[in-house]
Amino acid sequence: MELEVIAFDLESCLVAQTHGADRIELCANPHEGGTTPSYGMIALARRSTSVQLFPIIRPRGGDFLYSELEFQAMVADVKQCQELRCDGVVFGILARDGSVDVDRCAELIVHAGAMQTTFHRAFDRVRDPLTALEDIIGLGFSRVLTSGLQPDADRGKEMLRTLVQEAQNRIGVMPGSGVRSTNILELARFTGARAFHSSARRIRASGMEFVNPAMAETLETVSISSAEVAELRRLLDIYAKENREKPAGAPAGWCP
Repeated sequence: MELEVIAFDLESCLVAQTHGADRIELCANPHEGGTTPSYGMIALARRSTSVQLFPIIRPRGGDFLYSELEFQAMVADVKQCQELRCDGVVFGILARDGSVDVDRCAELIVHAGAMQTTFHRAFDRVRDPLTALEDIIGLGFSRVLTSGLQPDADRGKEMLRTLVQEAQNRIGVMPGSGVRSTNILELARFTGARAFHSSARRIRASGMEFVNPAMAETLETVSISSAEVAELRRLLDIYAKENREKPAGAPAGWCP
């Protein structure tokens, strides 16, 4: 059972690695849903960690329909991640009609070379999820990160189960958005997914002793909770053990 944790700062990378994450999705700008981190952030994260590191390749917030200039920036960022020896990259590009932009995704996959590729939650904005899944599988993506076309994985669990079944182990279907220690076992049993994505989010207060009151700012930052990452890891390990021990012929999600 794989646990991917999103990191918006370098300290979170260390927390994720220390407390049991298998993979880090590295992002900047949490309030825009995550954008491509800087060269320095990627380089230091790679130097500081040994778990899988997957930077997001997203030049801006908003939709997933990109101009030619934005696409060329994505190409450059993928090449940079390869040079920095990242394990993979995370991206998704859509066409105006809500389908997967197969041609542009294929070009980024070529530039990714030996790196793994994850199609991110642009998937949750597609017109036809099963057609999009087949397109993504055909392109050779390693996995798709999705909340089942709903705002969170709890509300999208029916679609998530359908996607896992349709994928037939041809691609990893990784539920994300709202995945916490309070619901990860239920989601695992219901969907049959073998990998999960969590922000394990906590808000960290500023360490500044002086704050200009005229600015009316809190200066909080988004980080991750070490306790939450550790609990997610513990629960997934319990689930994996249950499934190793289940009787022959037991249904997916069986629990003693």
